[in-house]
Amino acid sequence: MQYQGPQMLEFQEMGDERGHLVVCEGEGRDIPFDIKRIFYIYGSDRGIVRGQHANKETEFVIINVAGSSKIKVLDRKGNEAVFILNRPRTGIYIPRMIWKEMYDFSEDSVLLCLASEHYNADEYIRNYEDFLKIVRENDEETD
Repeated sequence: MQYQGPQMLEFQEMGDERGHLVVCEGEGRDIPFDIKRIFYIYGSDRGIVRGQHANKETEFVIINVAGSSKIKVLDRKGNEAVFILNRPRTGIYIPRMIWKEMYDFSEDSVLLCLASEHYNADEYIRNYEDFLKIVRENDEETD
């Protein structure tokens, strides 16, 4: 499973009168990487913006397992997209070197994040202007 950019994923949902079960398997089955870290975000007010960074190495799949939120992504070419996560059987795949911002959290939002790498503060780009500079430099090297 190879993805070129951020995109929505749909996961298998099973259920009956007892409720629903959503399956997300790693190693390229449902998640396009081996999962090395899992974390979740909750208790964020609607006006809060989370994320506001890019990662040099880490890929993510983000799923709103409860409630809803929006994710704005900006790629290295300046393309911008907003994804609305409001169903627990859908998520968004975010490759490395994509600027991401999570916002507009519902009161009951629980945002589950699956990551391809263990946490390493050095691989985070936390300033948007620095991100643009790194992208431009990398693009010049590949031209």
